[in-house]
Amino acid sequence: MFDLSTMGLSELADRLGALPDGLRIALAEKAESMAAALYAQVVDDNLDGGLLNARSGALRASIQVDVQVQDSGVDAEIFSNGDTPYAAILEFGGKTSAHEILPDKARALSFLMNGKRVFARRIQHPGSNFAPRFYLRSALDDQVDTITNGLRAAVEDVAAGLGESS
Repeated sequence: MFDLSTMGLSELADRLGALPDGLRIALAEKAESMAAALYAQVVDDNLDGGLLNARSGALRASIQVDVQVQDSGVDAEIFSNGDTPYAAILEFGGKTSAHEILPDKARALSFLMNGKRVFARRIQHPGSNFAPRFYLRSALDDQVDTITNGLRAAVEDVAAGLGESS
């Protein structure tokens, strides 16, 4: 006679049923740590002399990290929150249009031109061309292998946990 035992089947079913939650938690933890590392590279390296020299610190202060855990997956985002209007032109490049510059706290503008102090009531600025500086994308490019390997390791750790006995 043939005898089949199903010992441990309910435990295995429980472990397989918990896989999506366990995987989501593991990926969320990994995404949090990797997003923090990416954020640090952007603000501590790229915006502190690596690619751009900070003048006021406003762009650095505008950089935010957001990690969202949802049923369908985990999203991690690093972005400028919009407080600095020049964030996009520095990242992507572009051209500013011609515009008039007027004094706002004095009756005249004051600046140096050819080593001499010049005063003017208004200036017609011709516009500027900005090359892209990729302060966000370059950090992602630098860390793409680390991020890929870290996420893969998180999935492998969860899968390996299925094989362990409880």
